Amino acid sequence: MNLSANNLGTSLAITALVAVMVILLPWADRRICRRLHLNLGGGLSENPRADRLLRIRKGLLTAGFLLYLVIFAYFVFFSRTATEDYQVHVAVLEDLANSVQTDHGFSDVLQTLFSEGPAAALDRVRIVRLRDILQFYMNMMLFIPMGYLLPYVFSWFRARVSRWPALACFLFSVAVENLQLVTRRGFYDLDDLISNTLGGIIGQLLFIAVAYVVTVPGWRKNVREWRQWKKDTRGHALPMYERRLQISRTVLYGSDPVRIYEFFADQLGFRLLKRVPLNEKGQAEFLFQLGHLQVSVLCRIGAPVERDQFLTLSTSRMADIRKWLEAEGIEPSPYTADPYTGLRTMEFAGPDRIHVRLTEESLGSR
Repeated sequence: MNLSANNLGTSLAITALVAVMVILLPWADRRICRRLHLNLGGGLSENPRADRLLRIRKGLLTAGFLLYLVIFAYFVFFSRTATEDYQVHVAVLEDLANSVQTDHGFSDVLQTLFSEGPAAALDRVRIVRLRDILQFYMNMMLFIPMGYLLPYVFSWFRARVSRWPALACFLFSVAVENLQLVTRRGFYDLDDLISNTLGGIIGQLLFIAVAYVVTVPGWRKNVREWRQWKKDTRGHALPMYERRLQISRTVLYGSDPVRIYEFFADQLGFRLLKRVPLNEKGQAEFLFQLGHLQVSVLCRIGAPVERDQFLTLSTSRMADIRKWLEAEGIEPSPYTADPYTGLRTMEFAGPDRIHVRLTEESLGSR
């Protein structure tokens, strides 16, 4: 990126702003939500206007993220003028390595560190090009907020916080470098891809270590139980592949094919993948799909279903789905707390004693 604002004062100022954001944002968020009686960690809220207030909170967080992007754009594009030539720098970390010199190589510095201590080791290191160090540092610091805010603001990244925020930072950095090359407002620099991605990883880890800890009560219990489960299931077949397993199909029963089709296809918007017509036993089958979920319904004509059936879906958009259901003429139940997780849940009824239950995706999903 070759930022124009890369002096020591600017670096310290940006470092201070990033530190304030990392610490102050989750603290203020939790404090305000407690004052408004909003359950930030998921579950029922005491405030009857919780859905509206949580939408306002999401809007403010999104506005803050957009403000960060504006400031980012100023530093990497609008604070500098276009050059006459296209500039590319592909020597990986060469500038950073040349900014530091030693008398007898870094092996001597390491030997001194273990034999004489840190102070003596630092005496053998000389910084000859502070500008290059600050350049790498600034590129890293500018991407820490992105790695931090992506999972904080957007539930999709929060549900995939172990890898996707850092990957998104890398892809965004590639886009920025190409745009700088096209507009001639800076170098296309491989070092920037490294420093930007490193900043995204740091921001991602800071979200887990700070924001998650501050905003999700009971995180210690969650971590402790997860570690115990991993220990107890070591060597078992399915837990070894937990990230590659998901519920793909569930089976329900019905008695009226027309009502079943109207409920799943017309009202809920499932896609009909296959329909097996009536056989000699008076049975028909449907296979519906929505996303990765398939619902198979076996209809026995004239045979009433004797037990309640439940189809449970998880979502991070409870309030939005509730409004959509009401617009479709479906009246969901009031919010209740799931007895196992304490998260909000609601349900509505379909034909043949089918109950569709929606529950919040995870703690902190909003």
